[in-house]
Amino acid sequence: MKTIGLIGGMSWESSIEYYRIINETVREKLGGLHSAKSIMYSVEFAEIESLQHQGRWEDAAQIMITAAHSLENGGADFALICTNTMHKLYDDVQKCVHIPLLHIADATAEEIGSRSIQKVALLGTRFTMEEDFYKGRLIERYNLDVVIPDTEEMRAIHRIIYEELCTGMIKPSSRQVYIEIIDRLVGEGAEGVILGCTEIGLLVKEANSPVPLFDTTEIHAKAAVRYALAK
Repeated sequence: MKTIGLIGGMSWESSIEYYRIINETVREKLGGLHSAKSIMYSVEFAEIESLQHQGRWEDAAQIMITAAHSLENGGADFALICTNTMHKLYDDVQKCVHIPLLHIADATAEEIGSRSIQKVALLGTRFTMEEDFYKGRLIERYNLDVVIPDTEEMRAIHRIIYEELCTGMIKPSSRQVYIEIIDRLVGEGAEGVILGCTEIGLLVKEANSPVPLFDTTEIHAKAAVRYALAK
């Protein structure tokens, strides 16, 4: 079994889910008392959030690179950035370490492809929805048709993530906001919905959507287990 490196803390609410899913999946596959070999470097999210909203991505990259180096030096065989938004810095981090980083969008696109779905809606932080580092990868590498919410909807999704979900707050009223956005995007032809922020799965579940939801936290964590157990 390979040792999984996790760059977590963004937020720790979803990092807990990574740890749980990874270990539950290993136990399901191997049985008994088996669990995952893993190392987590958990960053200080208030610092990361401030850098994100100030546009200081180079400074944020240095924090991520330090975390990746620590995992590599600690014996991790590969690593995951346990957040969608910080995959904006994926290339910066990957080129500074020798161990592979499993990209969350790649794992998600492969899962979507296995369901023969072509048109997907993408929910996430404003950075993930507006910029091309994520949806561009889905379009260019996997030929997916990606639709995003309108400006007002993006503002609401982004606010709920940072002001509520990242602080452990789960509000039925916010779930309803997401459900209404999902319903509208499905009405525009979306065949599935990417929960492209690792906290959204804490709020929205499969039962809340008329089409399949792709929870990137679960997908990424299970991809890590497959990689760790592969011979």
